[in-house]
Order: sequence, then structure tokens, then C-alpha cells
Amino acid sequence: MSISDRLVEAMHLPAESDTVQRIHQSGLAIANVETMSQAIHDVYCGIMADHQEPSEKDRAQAAAMIERLQKYVGEPAQT
Repeated sequence: MSISDRLVEAMHLPAESDTVQRIHQSGLAIANVETMSQAIHDVYCGIMADHQEPSEKDRAQAAAMIERLQKYVGEPAQT
């Protein structure tokens, strides 16, 4: 089950809900350490990488990134 599917289920929305699509259209992303580490791997290692899967360094960076994102999500927006 994808993160998006789990979110829809946790929010008790119908399966055909477009909530996740609207979240993405708003410029937001739903991620966990695994999806964030894959994104970091794809961006920084690129398609020419000599390995297919994210490394432990990618996972550590993903965990740190998510931790910082969670910190800022709870703080008031700066204008």
C-alpha cells in the first residue's frame, strides 16, 4: 500500500478521493524515510549511478530531512 493510499485510509476518505492529488498540486509532498531516501538517491546520484538502491548515507540524509521538515511544519509561517 502506498503512502498516499495509507493517508486516504487514515483520513477515512473514499478510495476515489482526490485529496492527495490536491495536496501534490499545492506543491506539497507526502514522504517517509524510504521515499525521501529514494528521492535523494535519484536527485544526487542520478540515473547514471553505479547502484540502483539508496545507500545508508541517502537514508541518513532522508531521516534528517524529514526530522527538520517536521520541525518546521509545526512552526508559524514566516512572512
